[in-house]
Amino acid sequence: MKTDVEELTPTRVKLTVEVPFDELKPNLDKAYKEISQQVRIKGFRPGKVPAPLIDKYVGRGAVLQEAVNDALPELYGRAVEESEIFVLGQPDVEVTELEDGTQFAFTAEVDIRPKFEVPDYDGLEVVVEDAEVDDEQVAETIDNLRERFASLTGAERAAEDGDFATIDLVARIDGEEIEDASTTGYSYEVGSNSAIEGLDEAIVGLAAGEDKTFTGTLVGGEHAGEEAEITVTVQSVKVKNLPDLDDEFAQLASEFDTIDELREDVRVRLGRQVKLQQLSEARDKALEALLEKVDIPLPEKVVDEEIDRRNQQLEQQLQMAGMTKDDYLKEEEKTAEEFDTEVADAARLAVKGGFVLDQLAVQEELNVENEELSEYVVSQAMQMGVQPQQLAEYLTQNNQLPAIVSEVLRSKALNLVVEHVTVKDESGNEIDVDAVQRELNGETVQAEDAADENAAEVQAEGGAPEEAPEEAAEAAAEEAPDAEAADEQDGKGKDA
Repeated sequence: MKTDVEELTPTRVKLTVEVPFDELKPNLDKAYKEISQQVRIKGFRPGKVPAPLIDKYVGRGAVLQEAVNDALPELYGRAVEESEIFVLGQPDVEVTELEDGTQFAFTAEVDIRPKFEVPDYDGLEVVVEDAEVDDEQVAETIDNLRERFASLTGAERAAEDGDFATIDLVARIDGEEIEDASTTGYSYEVGSNSAIEGLDEAIVGLAAGEDKTFTGTLVGGEHAGEEAEITVTVQSVKVKNLPDLDDEFAQLASEFDTIDELREDVRVRLGRQVKLQQLSEARDKALEALLEKVDIPLPEKVVDEEIDRRNQQLEQQLQMAGMTKDDYLKEEEKTAEEFDTEVADAARLAVKGGFVLDQLAVQEELNVENEELSEYVVSQAMQMGVQPQQLAEYLTQNNQLPAIVSEVLRSKALNLVVEHVTVKDESGNEIDVDAVQRELNGETVQAEDAADENAAEVQAEGGAPEEAPEEAAEAAAEEAPDAEAADEQDGKGKDA
């Protein structure tokens, strides 16, 4: 087999592949066998029809076409491997020559990852936010805890902001009641602005038994986005009572005996959170700093696919929240053009980041051990609340493991960058990322031990799940890579 590579652009090539006809013999034999099972010729059982009769009644051309279709994926994969290119997505294949008994040739145009070297990243410096916890943050966290233990008592007065009102809602358009926009006995926190715009203003000042009609835009159901006349009737008004901030509350809401002990525990937990955020910010900014040193062309098709993926993901989230895109843009105070520009910029950055980390993994000869893959699956399963074996089974059955392997590799490559970057906080203090990570890991030894045990189970047990957690696993696969934008065929192009 002979393969020539023509560079159409820095991110797209055309492979011209010439194959001696003899190499198609196994595929021709397979084609005759399969066609023999399908045709019915008097005097011959299915599967026993001789090749000459198939040529006569079905046609040699049909056999050749069947053989070529069967051979193309493997031949294309061999051409990609021999050419040492990193392909992205599916190729556009065209058979250019098919001479029976002599020659077979085809071309394949496909996007590729641009060829480049990751520059030296020693000496990069990034600045992250200070990891400080002040009294105000501690107080806010404890106040949120008090909210969880609040009680409600009836109030013989009109509703005010902060009250909880039990209400009935009736929505009408052109005088006709909209059933899916009406409800009864709904408990609503006045002033939360968590429902139809205008509802809070309508409720304030109403006492039990009183009602008010206002015009609002429906946010869900068949008539979402349409204006309706909405009547709200207050059934009752209740006042929220927060528990006193004392030792009794500490004993009620925690394992501690005193409020001072609870405050200290909250401070420690918040400290751990801000350090985790600091580490995450350091990783993000380290990658940003590295990407600023790299200038590479990006395949537009891959970028467009990443843009589409992000838009689809947002659309799903908005549907779950009962919002339209117009509602979202209004809330974010953005125009459609500004939003599209931001998505496109983010998509380009994600694709570029994937390319750079992939190349760094190649340059540094990084690889993924089975234990690392198992730990990743266990971690994702714990976050989603499913059994690791279930998630592993789903990922395997749906061919998601290559994407997961790519994500783990990229994470290792980014870890390597962070190790060589100088990280300082806004106050100018240098941060030992490894020391912070060890400190945080030391506080979560039990969780890590549990993860290790589960990882071992994933490797040792292959039991099929009672019910595959499809939605959770699909979410994991989406999170894993921005890899799918840059690594659809894990760089080997095995399928034509």
